Amino acid sequence: MEKKFFKDLVLAPSPSGFEQPAQEVYRNYVKGLADEVKTDVHGNVIALKKGTGKLRLMVVGHADEIGLMIHYIDENGFLRFKPVGGVDPSLLPGLRVNLYHNGKVVRGVIGRKPIHLLEPDERTKAPKLEDLWIDIGAKDKKTAEKKVSIGDIVTFSPGMEMLSSDFVTTKATDNKAGVYVAGAVLKELAAEKVVPNVYAVSSVQEEIGLRGAITSAFGIDPHIGIAIDVTHATDYPGLNKALLGECSLGKGPAIVVGANINPKVFQLLKKAAEKAKIEYQVEAAPRGTGTDANAIQTTRSGVAAGLVSIPNRYMHTPNEIISFKDLDGAVKIIVEFIRMIDDKTDFIPKV
Repeated sequence: MEKKFFKDLVLAPSPSGFEQPAQEVYRNYVKGLADEVKTDVHGNVIALKKGTGKLRLMVVGHADEIGLMIHYIDENGFLRFKPVGGVDPSLLPGLRVNLYHNGKVVRGVIGRKPIHLLEPDERTKAPKLEDLWIDIGAKDKKTAEKKVSIGDIVTFSPGMEMLSSDFVTTKATDNKAGVYVAGAVLKELAAEKVVPNVYAVSSVQEEIGLRGAITSAFGIDPHIGIAIDVTHATDYPGLNKALLGECSLGKGPAIVVGANINPKVFQLLKKAAEKAKIEYQVEAAPRGTGTDANAIQTTRSGVAAGLVSIPNRYMHTPNEIISFKDLDGAVKIIVEFIRMIDDKTDFIPKV
């Protein structure tokens, strides 16, 4: 487990559209592991390990995380913001946050009226974004504008903490986990010759519409594309497994099956897991998955898509939790999958 690489990724601020601090971490990690590393105009980082064959295989995790953007500074120096990606307003009051301005970090607190001052009907309702603000300790607008500007991005206060020898909590497991796997796959294969040309991609702007996967897949034109993302763990209170399915931390990554997934890729991923002796779970996804796999599958004339998911508790909160065992299991499954395929592998669905 390359914990330093993972920690550097999750600490780097990278809301959608502003991913380059995390991308720089990825570039530095893969530059000695790949034959070519390039960053495209969209901001995707693409690391190529050349194979002995013609097959092009894309492995991708998205570097962007959810966050906030400053869009108004009032006369008293309080900052109003808009969400970047799927932010739950009910989780925000009282949080400490980091604002990024001209290469400097400004600390702030998300403010809301305290419970004592809320009207009775307000106490039973989740706050709206317009009910919240960021307090950076400025005495007025002029003072605030010396520290921040309209358009500055905001992230939850960064940090990484081990809750046990295996479980880790961070603000941005979604989806630095996938970026970690893409880089770690290259590390595992560094001393090997493989048949496929492996494109390990750290994509951008997934949280606002799978945008980086669309552009990078179009440019690579892969025969096979495997996305790595997080999925909802259902092993904690309040979740209906009969409705959501069963998915637990520490029981292995989830191999996804469904309309978004090429049947041959699904079967080969399972065989790879069994060959590598990695525990895995199966996730049923009857429709599009809302991950980079969805964009890859429909690129050009179609791609044989797969999806490996890392079980994640409390997705899109300031404290997501995953298992390092699951993360390393995903790396080993994908590495074994790559070893198993060559130019003659047939991905055309047949009965």
